[in-house]
Amino acid sequence: MNTNRHESHNSSAPQQITLRGPAELADALPFMLGFHPSDSVVLVALHGERGRFGGRVRVGIPGSPREWPATPEHLAECLVEGAGRRGERPDAIVVFLCQEPRPGETAQRVMERLRPFAQRLRTTCGALDIPVLEALCISDGLYFSYCCPDVRCCPPDGLPLALSGTSVMAASAAYAGIQVRGTLKDMEARLKPRTEDDAAQRAALNEAATVIVPRILDTPASGLGRRETRETTLGLARRLLERFAAAPGGPAPRPHPGGAALPPALTASLTAPTTGDDRDDALLSPDEAATLILGLQDRDTRDQAAEWMEGPEAAPALRLWRALSRRCVPPYQEYAAAPLTLAGWVAWSTGDEPSARVALGLALEADPEYLFARLLHQACNEGLDPEALRVCLRQERDTRLAAETGADAAEDPDDPAPADPAPTGPAPAAISPAAEVRARQRARQTARRTARQAGLRTTGAARRRATEPRPPRRPVVRRTRRPGRARSGA
Repeated sequence: MNTNRHESHNSSAPQQITLRGPAELADALPFMLGFHPSDSVVLVALHGERGRFGGRVRVGIPGSPREWPATPEHLAECLVEGAGRRGERPDAIVVFLCQEPRPGETAQRVMERLRPFAQRLRTTCGALDIPVLEALCISDGLYFSYCCPDVRCCPPDGLPLALSGTSVMAASAAYAGIQVRGTLKDMEARLKPRTEDDAAQRAALNEAATVIVPRILDTPASGLGRRETRETTLGLARRLLERFAAAPGGPAPRPHPGGAALPPALTASLTAPTTGDDRDDALLSPDEAATLILGLQDRDTRDQAAEWMEGPEAAPALRLWRALSRRCVPPYQEYAAAPLTLAGWVAWSTGDEPSARVALGLALEADPEYLFARLLHQACNEGLDPEALRVCLRQERDTRLAAETGADAAEDPDDPAPADPAPTGPAPAAISPAAEVRARQRARQTARRTARQAGLRTTGAARRRATEPRPPRRPVVRRTRRPGRARSGA
């Protein structure tokens, strides 16, 4: 018997839902994750005598059985370590294996094919002194139990899942305001290129790479090339945010004074009514997308873009980052790590944890060593409060704006005084370079302290990578290498 708790949006008291048996466990899985997992292995921690649901981890089922031995150990360690940081070691674990049949395959055959993987998950958790109370396979609308030997309740040919929206769990989730956002495959499709054969976008990325990549590699971080690229990228991103905000899915946006007018090349594409992601794609030209994708490979530029995380800027920013992720066509898949991470961050910051986990998971698939995505993914999965990171970003923004204001005042000391009467009291002094350095040091110390309090710890090598400029990889070099020649470098 398992107990799941949700905070009702109509009451401050928690609502307790008691689940009995494999059928109700299988029905509860989409509500625990926020989507229907597909091709996934999910581990859910249970706590206490009554089996209260705790943390959970999800990863795609390895395609090759040769990869099965390493996956269970990694998943179990992640679940136990995450629970340990919250002071709650799991008392038991529930395992879910979700995979649709291949062509010509039945759901029962899927269950049998995955049985060795399920058994390895059970033995791995048992080696950590954490029993697996139930292991279920969910496939083609049926569920199977790997643990229950009673054919009267768990027959070998499986049992059908409850009809969508008819269970007690579905009713309780609707009352608590919990939504299921479709399947994992559908959510990932919103963040992946619609087609790999996009010659126009690929050509724009190739052209932008020849200009922007050398500038990003300009050192130090304050170099002229990197600074100009940062200003260009952020300026374009601000204009696009205005454009996206002016087109929330209704009629085609019209230019307005002070706003961001659409380029002529896009006007014709908006004559036909479109909605959702299709409209967002139409708002973005290949050249604009290429400029932003390449510019965001600079860490400082990406960090400043992450400041659009709340308020009226959050929704258009999330749509923009998703649209950029869909433009990372081959061979620029690795470049999607930056916009995917920004999309995951904004989704998490605005309370959409399921979408955040999906975006951050794809970012790590694009670049497993992308430190920002790794830290956010860990924090999101552990249920930490994103406000700690929001505070750091606000402080960095305030420090930067104060430094820019002081620099502007120092550059033009003969600027006439404003017409408004001067306030009483001593005039504020301009920020000196030493004060700016101290302010930045304090901001970095605050960020590190907040990260430590949130449990976001990194290794020494990871910290070194985080402080070094991250040069984007140039796919042009990879395409021109000779067949059979070994690839060198990162």
